[in-house]
Amino acid sequence: MALLVQKFGGTSVADAASIQRVAQRIYDTVQDGNQVIVVVSAMGKTTDELVKLAGEVHADPSDREFDMLLSTGEQISISLLAMALHALGAEAVSMTGPQAGIFTDGTHTKAKIKDIQPDRVLNEIQKGRVVIVAGFQGLTAEQNIATLGRGGSDLTAVAMAAAVKADRCQIYTDVDGVYTSDPRIVSAAQKLDVIAYDEMLEFASMGANILQSRAVEFAKKYEVELEVLSSFWRKPGTLVKEEVKDMEDVVIRGIAIDKNQSKITITDVVDQPGVAAKIFQEISRADINVDVIVQSDSKQGRNDISFTANADELKKVKTVLANTMSGIEHGEVMYDEKVAKISIVGVGMRNHTGIAYRMFSALAENEINIHMISTSEIRTSVIIKEAQADKAVRVIHTAFDLDKEES
Repeated sequence: MALLVQKFGGTSVADAASIQRVAQRIYDTVQDGNQVIVVVSAMGKTTDELVKLAGEVHADPSDREFDMLLSTGEQISISLLAMALHALGAEAVSMTGPQAGIFTDGTHTKAKIKDIQPDRVLNEIQKGRVVIVAGFQGLTAEQNIATLGRGGSDLTAVAMAAAVKADRCQIYTDVDGVYTSDPRIVSAAQKLDVIAYDEMLEFASMGANILQSRAVEFAKKYEVELEVLSSFWRKPGTLVKEEVKDMEDVVIRGIAIDKNQSKITITDVVDQPGVAAKIFQEISRADINVDVIVQSDSKQGRNDISFTANADELKKVKTVLANTMSGIEHGEVMYDEKVAKISIVGVGMRNHTGIAYRMFSALAENEINIHMISTSEIRTSVIIKEAQADKAVRVIHTAFDLDKEES
């Protein structure tokens, strides 16, 4: 008997028929002798619809009430899934995040899980029931509901798996695993059988919308073995696990693409100690994530500073800079929303040379200009024009022989 945590995303429970299909899959897992805890997202586009509805009522709703609203999407899913399991003759009980013992900090809309007290969940499991937990939410110290941000149901599932010491956390989605790149862009993309935590973390951080990056970090920290697999087809998925030596034999595991990027450039910034610190301190205080940062050489006591941020945070960036730059000598502040980030990822990059050259050459041969470059030990990213992003992914995929199936 194995204790499994199974997470089903919004596309997996998009309508009544989908919920019944998921219920059957869970029921079959129980019939095979397993104990199951299920974490569920809101149905289909429910969260987006709730966000839109909030905007129609108030242009800038309070974060507390926003969380109260968004948390209802998952509560609909868990109750319907419990009903579907009851119809199959299974014992099942639904729980909100707070009822399942999930406690967060007080940062509404982007809360962090502080603790999980799974006693009630485990008690129901021991009674032979399937426990269905609402993802994406928890309870603050002030007894308010807080949500965990986009993809937060992944984090709920991984954290719950760690808390109950589950044998595996299975993430069911609309794809059947992790691919070398987005199959919708690269028709020759290959499904990976296994990927290291660090590689998956880079993929998630660089825009591959498969797993939430915070969930992968949590899984690595608490050694939760993940499996990404399809809720629509019954076949093996991709294991996300601790790195082993032979993983380094593969130089590049895959390519991530992120079109939700914006590039901000501040020209002719006075070149004085503490200026960059002041700018990015205010950006940090606004809880804006910055990725690539480039500062030019000083010329006549001035330099240019460019950085990237998620496109959906550009409005916040503009507000911060409007307030911050008024006290700093500078030229223009320019914004470019038509950029994309392309990243190659692989633990094998640690021990192989010429990787960046190979990537840059493929882009140059196809007349794709690089605006910015960022690297880590196992990742190289470039910022390019959004219009050239799909082509860039395809030519890099071919350049690193990723079109071929692993032998």
